[in-house]
Amino acid sequence: MRSRLRLLKEHPSALLLAAQLLQVLTWPFLLDSIAGRAILGVLGMVAVGAAVFAVRRTPALGQVVLFLGAPAMVFTLLEALRPSTDWIVLTSAALHAPFYLYVSYAMLRYLFHDEKVTHDELFATGAAFTVVAWAFAYVYAALQVIWPGSFVSPLSEDQQWFELLFLSFTTLTGTGLSDILPTLPHARSVVVVEEVTGVFYVALVVARMVGLTMRRPAR
Repeated sequence: MRSRLRLLKEHPSALLLAAQLLQVLTWPFLLDSIAGRAILGVLGMVAVGAAVFAVRRTPALGQVVLFLGAPAMVFTLLEALRPSTDWIVLTSAALHAPFYLYVSYAMLRYLFHDEKVTHDELFATGAAFTVVAWAFAYVYAALQVIWPGSFVSPLSEDQQWFELLFLSFTTLTGTGLSDILPTLPHARSVVVVEEVTGVFYVALVVARMVGLTMRRPAR
């Protein structure tokens, strides 16, 4: 038991990555459950906050968690109760998006703080990527409220949260499955920004981590 706790303490990014992927896999089973959506949302934010505090404790991070993270958790619960109320969805997105973007920034600082690559930093590379995808999904949710019909699919013109998360991951990874399409100019401009972000993430972050990992055996 003690060894497992020590393992989790040494690899908080691995815990975060596993929690987010588990959330993605579990979400389809709980789409129609108010309690399930609320629990998943809150647990996801707790996992994100815990991982970031473990890898980078700063006064600024504490302020972000206080002023963005705590209200975002409240609106996670409200959004689970009333997912079709525009002002709740918009406020939730306005809190979640900057929170996740700051978390991704903190994790990137953790990755770039030295030239040594630990096992947890390798997990953090994937965890930071998923956090960016979460942030853009909330931006999409806000766009859909401000400009209805921003994203359409063969099944609906009003996409649920999980569909927007799916769109975010396919855009960020460059997969581009095209079953959910941005139709309005504002939506397309944000999609372009996420596409560029995904390309730069692979070119700068992943390439750097791979390069440092390859240098270690050579030395």
